[in-house]
Amino acid sequence: MDKDQTLDCYGLLCPIPIIKVAEAIRSLAPGQVLEVIATDEGIQSDLPAWCRRTGHVFLGIEKRDGEYVGYIRKAGP
Repeated sequence: MDKDQTLDCYGLLCPIPIIKVAEAIRSLAPGQVLEVIATDEGIQSDLPAWCRRTGHVFLGIEKRDGEYVGYIRKAGP
């Protein structure tokens, strides 16, 4: 998937990855995609839940070699 920015949350535990996602998404323009790499399995439910609450678009998450890689598209203006 094409991404505009990658956020490395490797080794961080809940709720730190979501706090970092909230900070990182501010630097993106509407429509840009944030890739989130995490090792905490809680990101699988936290990321889509955060997107529902904030209005950003959850594009999916996959597990790769012990990491979870999720994608969020920043909502419009």
